[in-house]
Amino acid sequence: MPTLPVRHLSTSISRPPADVYAFASRPENLPRWASGLAAGIRQVAGEWVADAPAGTVRIRFAPPNDLGVLDHDVLLPGGDTVHVPLRVIANGTGSEVVFTLLRLPEMTDERFEADARWVEADLARLKALLER
Repeated sequence: MPTLPVRHLSTSISRPPADVYAFASRPENLPRWASGLAAGIRQVAGEWVADAPAGTVRIRFAPPNDLGVLDHDVLLPGGDTVHVPLRVIANGTGSEVVFTLLRLPEMTDERFEADARWVEADLARLKALLER
């Protein structure tokens, strides 16, 4: 499979990385800043399940870690899995949150740009929540 185009989207947050990670790593906080999961997230039979624009999805999160890794896999209703690389990185006394948006093979240019704008808005919400 050829290499997929990517966009690295980030925001600076004026909070220590440990604080940002502690908040963002809790699945129950996702609906507060990730608009695609605004309908909520819940545990069902030991798995995280959410109602997303694509339908009901399962989400598998990276295990807790000291490296700021917030990666997660979104298992779509049709059986496909979308890997979501997400990191909290120290930036001075604050943090940089970096989301790597992978362009899936079937995505049009317009859809890829729309997804990038969506992620940027979600990162802005996370920043606002943590800096208030």
